[in-house]
Amino acid sequence: MVVPIHKITLEKLPKFEMYEEGSQIRRSAKSISSNIVEGYGRSRYKNEYIKFLTYALASCNETRDHLEMLYETGSLTDKTLYEDLCKRYDILGRKIDNFRQSVIAGFLAPDDSKQQDASETQTNSEDDE
Repeated sequence: MVVPIHKITLEKLPKFEMYEEGSQIRRSAKSISSNIVEGYGRSRYKNEYIKFLTYALASCNETRDHLEMLYETGSLTDKTLYEDLCKRYDILGRKIDNFRQSVIAGFLAPDDSKQQDASETQTNSEDDE
């Protein structure tokens, strides 16, 4: 979803918005995936993972807000594009939040899943005997 935002800021916004709001929305859109990746890299530490998923959600909300600002000020005039992107960022935000909540609840904690896989493997090998 970064590519459509990047293209919009370069092709569809007035020149005066390219360096102000355009730059901000490009950074917030890119920050979503960057925070998810960085959090995954720290997934060994559950609290760190949750922190970066929270940052990703915040960046998603920020991107959605920038879209709204651009549309309401008349800098982004393509209503269909605006509505499509808003819908996609709303869905993405819900998915990130649901995933974040499941990590908080411990269902997808990386250490727990490894332990679960190990215990299943042990159980399966015991059944084979």
